[in-house]
Amino acid sequence: MEKIKIGIINVSDRASRGEYEDLPGKEVKRLLNLWLTSLWEAEYAVIPDEQSLLEKELINMTDNQNCCLVVTTGGTGPAVRDVTPEATIAVCEKLLPGFGEQMRQVSLQYVPTAILSRQTAGIRGKTLILNLPGKPKSIRECLEAVFPAIPYCIDLIGGPYLESNPEEMKVFRPGQR
Repeated sequence: MEKIKIGIINVSDRASRGEYEDLPGKEVKRLLNLWLTSLWEAEYAVIPDEQSLLEKELINMTDNQNCCLVVTTGGTGPAVRDVTPEATIAVCEKLLPGFGEQMRQVSLQYVPTAILSRQTAGIRGKTLILNLPGKPKSIRECLEAVFPAIPYCIDLIGGPYLESNPEEMKVFRPGQR
């Protein structure tokens, strides 16, 4: 059986220059290892906040590396160099705004500035692309809020069957208990 591929992209000028450790990407990988029982491997990239570079990497991970899920961290705020949602929208065939709505709703329980977040999600081919914030604590809060829907979404778009550890993360599929 072929290993499932999941893309993780940290979008950060400073991390791409080596000025600080890639903690956001490591947090995504840690959470996925905790929650998933399916065998999977990460396609990994740390790139600067440049829309064209991010679009190119998203296309590479979806079209060439055949990732069923690509998770980005960072670049979702209102700052001039925050272009992750624009890159995601540019490469997706369908948008799934409910992911961003849910993440903002959860984040508002912790910080009033969550309304500044522009996280989104969309589909390119058989891949779900999901934008997360850049702080590890926020990554966990947001990914925890939307992950129960991710395996079923991947089922619906023709991707591999992702199994989770129900002790750590209960996913939802219609007809299952």
